[in-house]
Amino acid sequence: MLKEFWEKHPDAEQPLRAWYADVKQAHWRSPSDIKNVYRHASFMTDNRVVFNIKGNSYRLVAAIQYEFGIVYIRFAGTHQEYSRVNAATV
Repeated sequence: MLKEFWEKHPDAEQPLRAWYADVKQAHWRSPSDIKNVYRHASFMTDNRVVFNIKGNSYRLVAAIQYEFGIVYIRFAGTHQEYSRVNAATV
């Protein structure tokens, strides 16, 4: 999903690769663990987290299962595309 997105938006490739590298090494057990690294992350219901990518040009919504250390990417889009989805249910 990330690769498809940055192929359409090449300026997002490096920030998304950096985000992915962070997530791969992360051991997030709670929202506060995320907030320590991504202070502008927004937290939604059902353990959804909205990350600002490339200075808020893009948004990424992830569903996180803290107990298992799993991060599911649910949405990646422009700020305008994000305004048309419900981050809590996407």
